[in-house]
Amino acid sequence: MTLAAEIDKNGTSPEKLLAPVLSAFWDQPESWTLETYRRHEGYEGLRKALTMSPDDLIAYVKDSGLRGRGGAGFPTGMKWQFIPQGDGKPHYLVVNADESEPGTCKDIPLLFANPHSLIEGIVIACYAIRSSHAFIYLRGEVVPVLRRLHEAVREAYEAGYLGTNILGSGLDLELTVHAGAGAYICGEETALLDSLEGRRGQPRLRPPFPAVAGLYACPTVVNNVESIASVPSILNKGKDWFKSMGSEKSPGFTLYSLSGHVAGPGQYEAPLGITLRQLLDMSGGMRPGHRLKFWTPGGSSTPMFTDEHLDVPLDYEGVGAAGSMLGTKALQCFDETTCVVRAVTRWTEFYAHESCGKCTPCREGTYWLVQLLRAIESGAGTLSDLDKLNDIADNINGKSFCALGDGAASPIFSSLKYFREEYEQHITGKGCPFDPARSTVWADDKNASQGVNA
Repeated sequence: MTLAAEIDKNGTSPEKLLAPVLSAFWDQPESWTLETYRRHEGYEGLRKALTMSPDDLIAYVKDSGLRGRGGAGFPTGMKWQFIPQGDGKPHYLVVNADESEPGTCKDIPLLFANPHSLIEGIVIACYAIRSSHAFIYLRGEVVPVLRRLHEAVREAYEAGYLGTNILGSGLDLELTVHAGAGAYICGEETALLDSLEGRRGQPRLRPPFPAVAGLYACPTVVNNVESIASVPSILNKGKDWFKSMGSEKSPGFTLYSLSGHVAGPGQYEAPLGITLRQLLDMSGGMRPGHRLKFWTPGGSSTPMFTDEHLDVPLDYEGVGAAGSMLGTKALQCFDETTCVVRAVTRWTEFYAHESCGKCTPCREGTYWLVQLLRAIESGAGTLSDLDKLNDIADNINGKSFCALGDGAASPIFSSLKYFREEYEQHITGKGCPFDPARSTVWADDKNASQGVNA
């Protein structure tokens, strides 16, 4: 049963179904310190994990149903299980904290407010996959987070949670924090590994996969920040507790990033399966006097939704069945004052700029998408350009080395599906029908801004 169905059945208000776990004490003074973390049962999950064998620990995380929180939703325990054992090679854990997806803002606040949840999860994961060296690859622009993370690592070393013979278990672990140089492509796991090795960040051809030949050609697990930070609470409170939240195939809690033209933007930690309507209800809805026009369920690289999708369960199966992807749960909400063509153009400009240039479909395709979109937005396009847009996006989608190409194509496909008429208005009207001076209404419809909260 989905969360939405449970609310309808029991008549429970959505506010009571929020699940503050990772964000439980973000608002407390000095929430980022080891002292505060310990007061909230910090590192208790690690103690329980160290009483299990590594194989049993992997099986436990796998049985919990935890799925990767970085976008694809791949089972975390299964990814750990892929690491070969008895191969005589070093094993590595790499945490992907290169959060650069437009609209996504969950990992950076988590690291800023509660970095020890990640560190504890790293120690547990390294014990499971038999690794003695872990890396955190952090987006380089967030210097305050980098400093706070370094301090948390220092505290963990000093308290004996990192270093040699952790908690008397015989586990030795070195943790390295690495700041990237500001490339979106390094959020792709193999490009991230190349960057860690000192090379230009570009996606690798696969196979071999990182589990076989990753960092320094050794078996490597690459996990998202939220994925690893969720592990300690599963060990501490139990897999059944974790599975009691969310839906059958998408269990547990997660962070939803609500942003855009909403009254109460921010992080909302809730069980998987909540709907955007419920999140808007508890956050104050759209900004006063305006209505929802379109939104993204997982950042700009996921196909957009409209107000018809307000009741889609926000879990992997529900969003997928509706034609998009849950991704990073970045819920960007846009009201009726937003020009779809302009929004898609800005996103596509980002992907063209951030393309590493390694593969032809993405390098050339994103460039030509930008040229066409700019022409359409300025009123210089033709109706045949719409089919050309769709054709170029189709030649990128599924044909590039990594998912950046797919992400660039998604807004094109979905915006043409739901808002083709708006594209045509730019062409037949020789320019954008939105009034740039007011930026709140259609230029030819003074009443369009009058709406109700979604």
